[in-house]
Amino acid sequence: MNDWPQGWSDDNRGPRYGRGSAGAQPEGARAMRQVRRGPAVPPGQRSYGDPGPAAPPYGAGVPQQPSYVDGQGYDDGSGYDSGYNTGQVYGGGGQRGGGFVPNDNDPDPQLDHYRPRPNWRRRLKWTAITLVTVLFVTSVATYFWADSKLRREVDLSKVIDRPSAGSGTNYLIVGSDSREGMSKADEKKLHTGSAQGKRTDSMMILHVGDNGDTLISLPRDSNVTIPSFQGSTSGKIRPAMGPNKLNAAYAYDGPTLLVRTIEYNTGLHIDHYVEIGFQGFAKIVDAVGGVTINIDKAFKDKYSGADFKAGDQTLNGAQALAFVRTRHAFAASDLQRTKNQQKFLSALAHQVATPSTVLNPFKLYPTMGAGLDSLIVDKDMSLWDLASMFWAMKGVQGGDGTSMNMPISGSAGGNLVWDKAKVKTLVNELNNDEKVTVSGN
Repeated sequence: MNDWPQGWSDDNRGPRYGRGSAGAQPEGARAMRQVRRGPAVPPGQRSYGDPGPAAPPYGAGVPQQPSYVDGQGYDDGSGYDSGYNTGQVYGGGGQRGGGFVPNDNDPDPQLDHYRPRPNWRRRLKWTAITLVTVLFVTSVATYFWADSKLRREVDLSKVIDRPSAGSGTNYLIVGSDSREGMSKADEKKLHTGSAQGKRTDSMMILHVGDNGDTLISLPRDSNVTIPSFQGSTSGKIRPAMGPNKLNAAYAYDGPTLLVRTIEYNTGLHIDHYVEIGFQGFAKIVDAVGGVTINIDKAFKDKYSGADFKAGDQTLNGAQALAFVRTRHAFAASDLQRTKNQQKFLSALAHQVATPSTVLNPFKLYPTMGAGLDSLIVDKDMSLWDLASMFWAMKGVQGGDGTSMNMPISGSAGGNLVWDKAKVKTLVNELNNDEKVTVSGN
């Protein structure tokens, strides 16, 4: 039953071919009817132009239907040609012989030009090249910036009668009580006092080799012979001064005489010299955001300003300096202090090497700046040598590393006497870059 009484019925459509058709021939090919949303067809007129009953007018609630016009494209009143009658449709690439040819560069229907697809492979390649270039330029600039800040002030060529160099590399690391660049407020804050000149507060030999790195503390009260030496300023040969405390060598003629004295009393060749003062040490600790360390036993020292409880705690620059300087709070003052110094320096190296510092330029560059500004090194020291020293110090407290005091056999006149037999064995193992078997105090 047809809902449209005056509409077409299956009987008045004429001959048909196909499903249910009585016609013997298919109907002739005709052009594709296109959709045109034009004005409504007047009542009584058929949209196809064929005779027959007129279609009813559009009534209320019935949407206006599209009309089909032979040989015309889609028309919405704006003159837009859909391209159906030419074989070119939405998203079509082009026309070739009247047929549809796909095209990778599909046009945007809203634009009158082609928009090519993004070439992600090319974009990724140029992004990678840009990042590598930036990283390379930054690394080179950082290297020259850091290299320019090193204070290469110590000339080890002035040291006379030196022992032969062995395997591996030996660094002499010195912490001085220099107040260089400190104000009165800084001296009060760091509890350093206002003594003139500078002396060695700590001395360590770091051996970097293939069979484990070794850090050996040299107590400043060690009883040693200060041998004849060449004056660092005058160039004249000075006579030996007999038994003395080790830190007296630095006080007499600075770094070169200290190196000369250590080499003479040990037989170990010193390859590089590194020195840092009070303020520089505190600045490094503050730049890295403090250093976390475990303190075995609570102690106080009014001279250094130390006041620590037992357990894990994070020390700032002033607290760290007090921790490594304290000796009046311990019975074995010098030996316990050297152990604390080794422990803290290893913790500091671990803290600096964390990803939160290395990968954060806002923390890495201030840390490097504070350290490089504060270090005094020998003239042959390179940044690679300094980096090697740093990484070795980081590992001496664990793994294959060894941390120890110089072996002590007793005391004389208040000075600590080294155990000559053990020292000889220790130096022989270091010179041959062998695993250290000697234990220290």
